[in-house]
Amino acid sequence: MSFTNHQIQIEDLPKIENIEYHAVSKRYLTILFINAFLFFGAFIAAAIAIKIFAINDSSFHDVFWYIISGIVLLLILQVVILKLGFKKRKYALREKDIICSQGLFINKTTSLPFNRIQHIEVSRGLLERKLNISTLKMYSAGESGGDISIKGLPKDVADAQYAFLTNIINERS
Repeated sequence: MSFTNHQIQIEDLPKIENIEYHAVSKRYLTILFINAFLFFGAFIAAAIAIKIFAINDSSFHDVFWYIISGIVLLLILQVVILKLGFKKRKYALREKDIICSQGLFINKTTSLPFNRIQHIEVSRGLLERKLNISTLKMYSAGESGGDISIKGLPKDVADAQYAFLTNIINERS
């Protein structure tokens, strides 16, 4: 028996465009917006506090509105980026693996074969519980970087996928 290593024709490879992806819940976008408003709101609050307590420093008072305007512009930019990038958050559950794709400027697609999954968990923060969504996390065997976290799944979908993947992992054992 001799070793062979035949070349694969690139045209014969499956097209990633043919994968039927599922979007995450639009309620997750609400959480992203709330986080952005809290983050930039903290900077606005800090600027206001500095303005109040910097009574003798007139230089800060001169640039205060420029700082607030800059923070608001950054917030608006962040909201636009979140909205555009949200459309890129999607996943696909296939026969032998799960695929997660996300990213507006740098798109990252991760495929995790079921036989590499070591641990699965479903988590729900305070806002996620209020909005009835969950995060499904799958941890892979071996090196880091192969883990997948799908945020913004409806709770019933996350629970069903958790049960499905747990069943596959248990059958392997």
